[in-house]
Amino acid sequence: MGSIFKPKMPSLPPPLPAPEPPSEEISPEEKERIAKEQARVRRNRKGKRSTILTGPMGIQESEEDKLESLLGKK
Repeated sequence: MGSIFKPKMPSLPPPLPAPEPPSEEISPEEKERIAKEQARVRRNRKGKRSTILTGPMGIQESEEDKLESLLGKK
């Protein structure tokens, strides 16, 4: 009795054709832009790494560095 009151589903539209793959060739301008971006990323990564003072084993400072105070070395 439930099938009397249910509307029938319309048929699905045909699938769209597959898009053509992008070309493998990159223009010289695009290669230069990619190289600059990668250099900028490497530069920023190197800069951030130098500010980290701890390693996987904890603080990596020498005994002399531990002796420093606000007025100089003890």
